[in-house]
Order: sequence, then structure tokens, then C-alpha cells
Amino acid sequence: MQQATHKFQGRWITNEEFYRLPPRNVFHRQLEKTEFDCSQHRNRHILFRKKFLCREAIKQAKIFISADDYYKLYINGRFAAQGPAAANHFRYNYNEIDVTGFVVPGENTIAVHTLYQGIINRVWQSGDNRHGLIFDLEIDGRICVFSDESFRTAVHSAYTELGTAGYDTNFLEEYDARAAEVGFEKPDYDDSYWRQAKISETADHVLLPQQTEMLAFEKIFPVSAELQGDSVVYDFGSNYCGYLVAEVYGSRGDAVVVRAGQELNEDGSVRYRLRANCAYEERWILSGGKCMLDQYDYKSFRYAQLIMPEGCRTGEVYLLARHYPFRLSAKIKREYSQNEQLQKIWELCVHTQEYGVQEAVLDCMEREKGFYVGDGCYTALAHMILTGKDDMARKLIDDAFATECIADTLMTCLGCSLMQEIAEYPLILVKLVLWHYRFTGDCDYLAANYPKVLKLLESYRRDYEKELLLGGLDKWCVVEWPANFRDGYDVDLEEGKICQTPHVSINAYYIEAVAAASAMASILGRPAYRDVSALREAFVRAFYLPEKHLFKDSILSDHVSMPGNIFPFAYGLCPDGQCEENILRMIKERGIRSVSFFCGFPLLEGLVRCGRQELLYEMLSDRGAWLRMLAEGATTTFEGWGKDTKWNTSLFHLTLSYAAVFLADIDLNRLFR
Repeated sequence: MQQATHKFQGRWITNEEFYRLPPRNVFHRQLEKTEFDCSQHRNRHILFRKKFLCREAIKQAKIFISADDYYKLYINGRFAAQGPAAANHFRYNYNEIDVTGFVVPGENTIAVHTLYQGIINRVWQSGDNRHGLIFDLEIDGRICVFSDESFRTAVHSAYTELGTAGYDTNFLEEYDARAAEVGFEKPDYDDSYWRQAKISETADHVLLPQQTEMLAFEKIFPVSAELQGDSVVYDFGSNYCGYLVAEVYGSRGDAVVVRAGQELNEDGSVRYRLRANCAYEERWILSGGKCMLDQYDYKSFRYAQLIMPEGCRTGEVYLLARHYPFRLSAKIKREYSQNEQLQKIWELCVHTQEYGVQEAVLDCMEREKGFYVGDGCYTALAHMILTGKDDMARKLIDDAFATECIADTLMTCLGCSLMQEIAEYPLILVKLVLWHYRFTGDCDYLAANYPKVLKLLESYRRDYEKELLLGGLDKWCVVEWPANFRDGYDVDLEEGKICQTPHVSINAYYIEAVAAASAMASILGRPAYRDVSALREAFVRAFYLPEKHLFKDSILSDHVSMPGNIFPFAYGLCPDGQCEENILRMIKERGIRSVSFFCGFPLLEGLVRCGRQELLYEMLSDRGAWLRMLAEGATTTFEGWGKDTKWNTSLFHLTLSYAAVFLADIDLNRLFR
């Protein structure tokens, strides 16, 4: 049920750097070459504080709060919450948080650490000159404190940029514990030198209640700690997303090197240069005596290494894991649970989902941290099946359709300032809408999304369909990724240029999306969207090789590839039984290991549709697929079947956790019929 929108009494507050800064429009089509200068306002850690009195006993206290890009909230020196989930400014999230246990009768201190990242990437809509904090604190039904100019503000000077990790995903930093702002959240901190906050003169956020839960936090203590010369290496037993929390005793000005990684080198040191092309090496300047590390942004890691000057010693060290609240409600099929290997794959997928899903279903947890529509649909479906909750699926659907104001054929990466378009992704989204209904039975939500589905498909029809085939796509057609899994797919798929040639993969996706829309219409008691038979006939005429009983890649080629046949097979486009048998033979001979995650899901889906349970079992058990990950020591699913199957493989990538969909004890025929 949709929450009522809170009407804020508080104002958007910021500091002198931002309060008159006009917002910058970061939205554009991908092929419109646009450059943004992000050199001036970046990596700004901006603090806010205020004391207030609460004169009576408190029955209930709650805060309505948001910040751009992000906040960490402290009340009376205690960490209370952080957020919001990333979103575009025109439908920006605020959080409603119960803080009854934090506010006390008498004097209270509220302190907030905000971050304006200031770069164009897949994480937040940043680089747009929008920064600020807004909140109302309500006690027993009355707003008693709200954001205004009575707050004091300062820049947190402890954080110095040491470059970026991934695709400009997060800043690597030197944390200087000697900085005057360290301890700003404590009630006895002296903020007399801080300046007054400014009310933003340019704030234009449209605030909506965040429909998903707040993050959960969990202390993960090391399973081992090994002294190596001047350093200590900690193993937390698995990949997690989170923060290294460390206590070190040393002299003022001592510099500690902090490394994090997902693997160890042969000499036992931490491989801080990740396969995913992130270099997790940072510095920590000690304040003298007992000192605590306080890093703002999260990383994906299993191991940490502290390289310390002589005379330093460590105290308590742990990994503070952050993840979406996870409550497993599904079970593995009984016949699969008796198989030790499939049970391990199930556990791998469950663990990946439990600790990988954040405020959205991201893909790569270190290099991009991106909320991608396409692979996200498969991750969201798996999350919905595993937890029995649909909030992550709904968030993806809602956020994706909201991008139609940028392009009515939708964008690829959500809630961020990187403008990317991938042709298949919106078509997979159409299927997620239908899967959501088939899993939840929520007809009202289906009815609300059906007009959006039709608008999307009509946009594809208007821009790309000619003589019943899609072509001239000004979006990247990914087909399969990485490219070495395309099996020589004979189409020019270079990103950043128009794909003129009608080809089999995108047209199969399109027909399946049109068929899904007609299925929605039938459920809702409405006329079918289109006669899909005409599209199917045109598809077969264009791509089918009757002498081979297989499909070719494009209208300009006779090349036959595995991806070029997986999609027609999965979506019921084979014109005769011999074609289906030939593709099944290809699947059996080459195995799921011969494709990656974009073809892998349709391959398994197609086996369900044609009732080939024994081959489905064989694909899940393929020693070159999920079992290869486990053989290589995976604790979370990889971005491929093995560590070396991609030049920049993420070892914490959520997409291939979708094996859980096919292992779960659910009616797959009902889901994929």
C-alpha cells in the first residue's frame, strides 16, 4: 500500500558553496555526446548539527529525512540510520524512521554527515550541483525540530581524495583522525567555530516516501587474523559489502595503510587490486592513543590488511556488513536438496542475495554498484521468490518506468547520472511486470503498469519497427556479455553507434514482450495488445534457415550461433519440432557454460517451457557453471563462470544468483507459461 506523502515543515539546507548553485541537467540520450566538468564540486563531506530540548517523557519519536546524495544520521552520539535509496530528483526518496529509543527527555543533539559525491556515475544522480539535507523530527505527533538556518554546518576535513575506484564509483580516501571535525556527532563536541546553514535557493526535489525498508547492519568478526611483518591480515570468511571498523593504538601522525580485497596473493597478503579493476588501498592518519577508522563509503571485500608503523597495535577489528533486510521464505525443491552439489549452489545464491542486495538490486558490488534494469530483472525475480516479498521488484519496475521522461524507450541504469541505453533491458522489464503478477497475484499493480507497458512497446514500434522487424536501434544491443560468449554472433554490436541491421536476438526479445503484454491484457479482461502471430511469421521469414532447421544471426548473415538460437527457443519461436530438437542438441552438447548470464536465464526458462526437466537439472549441474565458481572458492556469485572468464570479473555480482529461481520449490510452469 502506498504511504501518504509527508508534508515537510523543514527546508532543504546546505552550505555557502551550494545554496545558490543552480542545478545542472545531467539527463540526455546516450548517443548525444555530453561533457560535464565535475572538477569543482566533488567529494564534499558536509556536516550539520543542532541541540534541542525535549521537556516531557516521550511516547514516540520519528524522523522524516532525506539528503542529496546521502546522509548518515546520529542522535545523541549514536548512529541511527543512513539513506536514502538512490533516486532521481524528480521523485526523490525520503525516509521515515522510528527514533523513539534515541531521543531522551532534556537536551538532545542531532548530527548528520552528508555526502555530495559530485561525479557522473552509476551510483547516484550526482554531478548535478544538488546538495542538501531536509528533515522533520516528530515527537508524539508534533514537529519539534526541523531543518532550517538554526543548524550549524562545516565541511568534514578528515577526508582527502586519493583517486577513485571502479568506474569513478567511489572515492579512495585518506582519513585523518586528527581533523577537528572527528567526533562531531558527540553531544559534548564544540561546534562554535562552525557556520550557519543556508536554506537552498535552488532546491527542486520532489519528495516521495521510500517504499523499501532501511538497510540492516551486521558485525562480521574475522575468522582469522594473521600477523605478517608490519601488518595484520584479516579474513572475514566471505565476501560482504560494508565498512572496515578498526581500532588501532599509535602515535599522533602515524600513517596506516588500509587495504581490502576479495582474494589473497600467493604470499598471503591481500590482493587489493581486484579483478574488477578496483584498487582498494587507502591511508589512515592516527590521532594518537586509541583511534577508530571511520570510512564513509562501502566496499565489497572479504579480506583486510592494516600495514602499520612500528609501535602501533590493533584492538577490535570487524567488518560492518550492510544489506537489505533478508528473510528467507523459500525452500529448495526436495529432489534437489538430496543433491549435495545443487544444495551448495542454492546456498551460494541465497548468501549472495542476502548480503548483496542493498537499497536496490545492484549488479557489480565493487566496480559499478549500478542499478541496472536488465540483469536487475533476474536478480529482483530471484529476490522476490527467495523472500516472498516484492518490494525490490516493485522498486525496479517503478524506477525504470520513471525514466520515460528522459527517453520513452527508457534508460538502462536507474537513479543515477550516467545515461546509458541497452535495447534488450526495457523488453526484459515487460516480462518482470508479468512475472510479478504471476508470483503475487496483485492485479491492481498489473493494471497500473499495463498502460506504461503499452506506451513503452509503442515507442519501440514507432522508433525501430519496420516491416514487422526491429532495426536501426540507437541503443546498444548487448546480446550476451562479455563478447567472448557471443559465439561469433555476426552483427556489429559496438556500443555508441546505431545498430542498423535487424537481428535475431533483439527481435526475439521484442516478440516475447509483445506476447507478455497480450497476456497482461487477457488477465485484465482487455483486448489483446497486438496480433503477435504476424510478428512471429516475419521473424521466421527473416531469420530461419529451413535447410539447417536453425536460426541465423541477422538478415545479412547466414552465421548460426548459440545466442542466436537460445532466444527463439526460449520464447517459443521454433517453426517446427526439428528446429527445437536441433537447439536442444546444441544446448546439451555445449552446456550452459558456453553462454553467460543474458543467454543463461532464457536457456533455463526455455527448458522449463518445453518440459525438459532432466536437461534443466543437467544445466544447473554443469561443472563449468555454478559448480566451477564453487570450485574456485566462490562465497558469492561471480560475474561469469570463473575468475578468468572476463577481463575484469567481479567476484560479487548478483545476476547469476538467479539459479535460485530454478532450484526453488515453486511452480515454474505457472511463472513461465
